[in-house]
Amino acid sequence: QVQLVESGGGSVQAGGSLRLSCAASRLTYSRYCMGWFRQAPGKEREGVASIDTDGNTSYANSVKGRFTISQDNAKNTLYLQMNSLKPEDTAMYYCVALPRVTAIQALGYMTRGEYNYWGQGTQVTVSS
Repeated sequence: QVQLVESGGGSVQAGGSLRLSCAASRLTYSRYCMGWFRQAPGKEREGVASIDTDGNTSYANSVKGRFTISQDNAKNTLYLQMNSLKPEDTAMYYCVALPRVTAIQALGYMTRGEYNYWGQGTQVTVSS
């Protein structure tokens, strides 16, 4: 059974930083495009960042230049470094494993809810 477990969320003030981690078990990263999406209460799901099997990355316009996605294949861990956080970044953040698509395609897949595996989420709260 594949498991994705997120950690690293918390409460920060605007301008602060957080690094989210996603530890995967029984999943081979090289076979999946990986990503992060977020969802705030009353708002639609938003694909935030993705990394495909070639190492290409893609970001939503709302986080471009502030967030960085990366992965450590040896540790089977996915990361999301979030800098210059804003109150509008407040949401539950989820790690997902997607079909083997490109990083650009993956953002749309996440927004539509089309992913193979997902974690339980980690809450990020940014105060002004």
